[in-house]
Amino acid sequence: MHLDERAFRHWELLRGFRQALARSTPGAPAHPSWADPRRRTTVADYLSLFLLGLFNPVVETMRGLSAASRLPRVQREVCGGSFSLGSFSEAQHLTDPALLEHVFGELVGQESELPPSDGHQAWQRWFARDSSLFAALPRMRWALYGGGRAGAKNRAVRLHLSLHLLDDQPARAQVTPGKVCERKAWRASWEAGAAYVGDRYFAENYRLLGELTAAGCRYVLRVQDAAVLTVEEALPVTPEDAAAGVGRQVWGRLGGQASTRSDRVRVVELRTAAGETLRLVTNVPPEDLSAADVGLLYRRRWQIECFFRWVKCLLGCRHWLAESPDGVTLQLYLALIAAVLFQLHTGRRPNRRMLELFQWHQLGWASADDLIAGLQREQEREDRRRAKKAS
Repeated sequence: MHLDERAFRHWELLRGFRQALARSTPGAPAHPSWADPRRRTTVADYLSLFLLGLFNPVVETMRGLSAASRLPRVQREVCGGSFSLGSFSEAQHLTDPALLEHVFGELVGQESELPPSDGHQAWQRWFARDSSLFAALPRMRWALYGGGRAGAKNRAVRLHLSLHLLDDQPARAQVTPGKVCERKAWRASWEAGAAYVGDRYFAENYRLLGELTAAGCRYVLRVQDAAVLTVEEALPVTPEDAAAGVGRQVWGRLGGQASTRSDRVRVVELRTAAGETLRLVTNVPPEDLSAADVGLLYRRRWQIECFFRWVKCLLGCRHWLAESPDGVTLQLYLALIAAVLFQLHTGRRPNRRMLELFQWHQLGWASADDLIAGLQREQEREDRRRAKKAS
């Protein structure tokens, strides 16, 4: 992808966010307090300042972000005015996360208009599904849930995510307290025509497999090694499947009791390089999805693990700039929006070196020309690394 200096001039990433926010505002009315004539800032100013704090290398606290809002350039190009510590803290209670959900959906729609990155056209609607816990502070009592070490109390926020496997891009997200069931949140996000790849937890409830099919969804899920399988029909394994590590594939039913037994499903057994056998279940017939591609789709599920790690390590989600349920939801949505904005401007999710270049540019130590040249070098290096790995 060609990088244009104009894309990064005058904090263009933030400008793109504000433009998307303006287009989404009619669909999510603001709290009446934002219309108070005594208030000198808007909800867009608040969210822009919040977004700046996520990928700024200096700011780590709400107090620091409040102090940054008094800087003339920040006021001129980001937030329009200063935010006291109290007003910034109050704003999280006046901002509906649905507004950022609209923005996130629009930006993801822009990303999906980009040309496919490889030839797997059949993967246009395949999503990896998983969730990840973000540690909460002791005073965030709403995130308290039992679990872990005996007698211990855990506090966490859970981000439920569907990641588009072809674009390597987040497509749908939900933020809940850590105790909320992953399968329950997943069921609420099903879309007819979509296809999901998930780990063992999602396939523990065999009844859920039939519900997915009835909802018009396809799936590739891993099942427990000890799952009871009643084979009804053996399926042939082609040389291509065998070369991909496929040991066998069958039509059958999961579950040892009639009350919990699954509908008829296809099970593919895959040998790993470590000598393990993975049992994958799908409702897609072999004429539409080969056993080799079933295994490839499941291997691609690890993209979502890498994405969670990237969000936690590189996008400022190791510390909270807001602590209420709505505030935490805003921060996680803003982190996802930042990921989409970076990818829209660079053509890929930036690695650590790329993100550092953005931060040096913010600090004034790298010009726009330096930024573009550095990003081009990193892209070329990453392309060489991928080509070497594929060969």
